[in-house]
Amino acid sequence: MILCPPSTEHPRGNQCQRLQGQVVKMTSSDQERAQFLFVKVLASRGRLEAVTQQMGYHPQYLDSFLKMQHYLLHMDGPLPFACRHYIAIMAAARHQCWYLVNLHMLQFLRVGGDPQWLRGLDFVPPKLRNLNEINKILAHRPWLISKEHIEKLLKISEQSWSLAELVHAVVLVAHYHALASFVFGCGCEQEWLDGRSILKSTLPGNQCFCESASGNSCNLELLRINRKRSLDSCVELESLRERIQRIHLETEGREETRPPQQDREEDFDGEIVRATDLSCYVQDPDFGYQDFARRDEDQTQLFRVQDYSWEDHGFSLVNRLYSDVGHLLDEKFRTVDGLQSNAMAKRQGCESSVFKRGIWNYIHCMFGIRYDDYDYAEVNHFLERMLKVYIKTVTCYPEKTNPEMFRRFWKQFKHSEKVHVNLLILEARMQAELLYALRAITQYMIS
Repeated sequence: MILCPPSTEHPRGNQCQRLQGQVVKMTSSDQERAQFLFVKVLASRGRLEAVTQQMGYHPQYLDSFLKMQHYLLHMDGPLPFACRHYIAIMAAARHQCWYLVNLHMLQFLRVGGDPQWLRGLDFVPPKLRNLNEINKILAHRPWLISKEHIEKLLKISEQSWSLAELVHAVVLVAHYHALASFVFGCGCEQEWLDGRSILKSTLPGNQCFCESASGNSCNLELLRINRKRSLDSCVELESLRERIQRIHLETEGREETRPPQQDREEDFDGEIVRATDLSCYVQDPDFGYQDFARRDEDQTQLFRVQDYSWEDHGFSLVNRLYSDVGHLLDEKFRTVDGLQSNAMAKRQGCESSVFKRGIWNYIHCMFGIRYDDYDYAEVNHFLERMLKVYIKTVTCYPEKTNPEMFRRFWKQFKHSEKVHVNLLILEARMQAELLYALRAITQYMIS
C-alpha cells in the first residue's frame, strides 16, 4: 500500500472514503495516538489490516494488543518463526476464518516457511500435526483438556514438545481463536471476502488517513519509510508468487494425493496469496461447541476461579516458561478492563464496572468458569437478550456470525461501543482458554 495525497486516486481505483454516519468523538490525544500507531503498523507491514483499524477506536488497547502480538510472532521465543505463523493458520482455520488464514499464509512464506506445508496438515512434521488435538479442544470445548493431553505431547520420543514450546503454542492458539471471534464479530471477515473494507483508508474520528498524512501528528519519516517498504514489498510479493507457481507445477501431475480445492490464487494487485479451501487444515470438522450447562456430567467439573486464577496461577506459569509474555498478556487484560463504557452502562442502568463484569463473567460461564463471589442473576438483569445472543454467537460459533448482526445489535450504540464489546469478547475468551490449558500443564508438572 502506497500512501497518496488527497488529490490522487486510491491504488484500488477508488478515492478514500469516510465512514458515513459513524462519527466517533475522540480526544485529540486519542486521535494522535491512533494515528501514530497506524503509521507504525504501515511502516512495518506495508498495509493497515481491518483488525487494526477497528481496534483503533480504542488506541490504548490497540497499543497493548500490537505489543503482545509482535512479541508472540516476531521476538525471540521457543518456537521457530514459521511454526508460529502455521499455528496461527491452524487456529484460525478451526473457525473458518479466511481473513486470518490468508494473512498468515503470506507471513509464513515471508519468514521462509516451506510452501509444501500450505497443502495441509498431512504435509507438516508430525510434531506440529500432533498439536491439532489441543487446538481442536481449546477452540470449542476447552473444559475437556487434561494433563493426559499435555503428557502425550511432551512424551512422544523425537516428536516431543518442550514445556516452553508448548506454552508458546498454547498462547498462540488461544490468541488466534479469540482473534477469530473479533474478526467475525466486527465484520472484518465478510468485508475481506467481498474484497472490500468498510474501514479502508479511514481513521477513528471520521478522518481520512490520506488527509492525516500531511498533519503534524504523523511522523513523516515513518511515512517515507513506509513508501520505500511498500515498493520493496512489491518485489517480495513477486518472489512469493513465483514460489507458489512452482508448487503448482510440481504437484500438477499428482492430483490424486492432493487435498481437493487446494489451489491458491492472488489478488489483482498481488497483496495476498489466497487459500480456496480450509478443510486441509482441520481434522474432525464436526467437533464443535457444546453448551456446558446442558452436559450430562455432574457439576463437579465446574472451573472455579478461586481454585485456579490468572492472577494467582496462570500469570506466573506463563512468565516462568515463556519470559515476559505473561506481563504483556496481563497488560492487555487490564487495559480492556480499564476502557471506559459509561454510555453503554448508563443505557443499561448500571455502573460501567458492573456492565463489563457481566459480559466477562457471562462469557466465562459459557465455558464452565464460575466466580463464587458473583451473582449471576445480574447477567439477565443488565444484558439484553439480543446482546446475549450476539455475545454467545461471536464467542462460541464465530463462523456463524452474520455481518448484519454487528450492524443491527444495539442500533442506538456507536460503532466504537460495539467494538468495545467485541474486545471484551476477545479477551474473556482468550483468558478462558488459557486458564484451562495452563491448569492442565500445572497438573502435569505436579503429578
